[in-house]
Amino acid sequence: MRVLVTGGAGFIGSNLVDRLLADGHEVAVVDDMSSGDQGNLAAAAGHSGFSLYEMGVAEPALAGVAEAWRPEVVCHLAAQISVRKSVAEPALDARINVEGTINVLEAARRAGARKVVYASSVAVYGRPKQIPVPHGAATDPRSPYAASKLSGELYLATYNALYGLEYTTLVLSNVYGPRQSPEGEAGVVSIFTDALLAGRPTVVYGDGGQTRDYIFVEDVVDAFARACGPRGNRERYNLGTGVQTTDRELHTLVAAAAGAPDEPTFAPPRLGDLPAMAVDPAPALEGLGWQPRTELAVGLKATVEWARRRRADSGAA
Repeated sequence: MRVLVTGGAGFIGSNLVDRLLADGHEVAVVDDMSSGDQGNLAAAAGHSGFSLYEMGVAEPALAGVAEAWRPEVVCHLAAQISVRKSVAEPALDARINVEGTINVLEAARRAGARKVVYASSVAVYGRPKQIPVPHGAATDPRSPYAASKLSGELYLATYNALYGLEYTTLVLSNVYGPRQSPEGEAGVVSIFTDALLAGRPTVVYGDGGQTRDYIFVEDVVDAFARACGPRGNRERYNLGTGVQTTDRELHTLVAAAAGAPDEPTFAPPRLGDLPAMAVDPAPALEGLGWQPRTELAVGLKATVEWARRRRADSGAA
């Protein structure tokens, strides 16, 4: 199968590229490298079934790439992911996440693709009334970023109705793992890991009781790989573990994996932070044959080991 991966040089995208190539598929990546890292594709670059196109998803040239390459499936992960940036620059957020998604769908349609697998976010649920958030829960976007991701879901349904282009939406909880950068709009796992390995102070906001649902990147990639097949058409699945982990518990686990002191400093809570989040992944078992398999402590150990190797390779102390 030929698969086009947008955002394929990013944290999740590059892990997906490696999985798809290992499964025997041909893979083309579209990434403008604004937040991706070409080093993430070092292993893929030596593969005969791999191609890379450096461009943004909103660029008109994408249609020509897709028509020439003729993917059967498009995995659309490229996005502007900063909530704060979306509030400060909503038009920019919409150009990438809304217009870019439309451009991807048009390219897929014109290239004769069978399906688009779309990365959405738990942000579309806003402040959910029930946790874990159930399958089919009402959406309540509270930022331009959340609105743009939900808009992408609506366009998927529209293109299915108009052209028969199949889709599966995967709603991602807090993904962590190797290749997640501690810079920019980083996840707290990578921030804690980088600081603890460097011996720098770590910060927990509020009383440490805020919870999130942490899902290992290899489990997320497995769901995308499964969704590339015939299952899960016209469905939205939550990808998480259903388990809430507090910020304070997470710090303890990362510190243990890093062999560092479990002594964070505490700062006032940040305005707008959700007090709790977790999603119910059970419907994905029936729909995709998928379930999370990596325990948090195991995934954190793998993440810390990767970060430690990266620091050694870069000559960091």
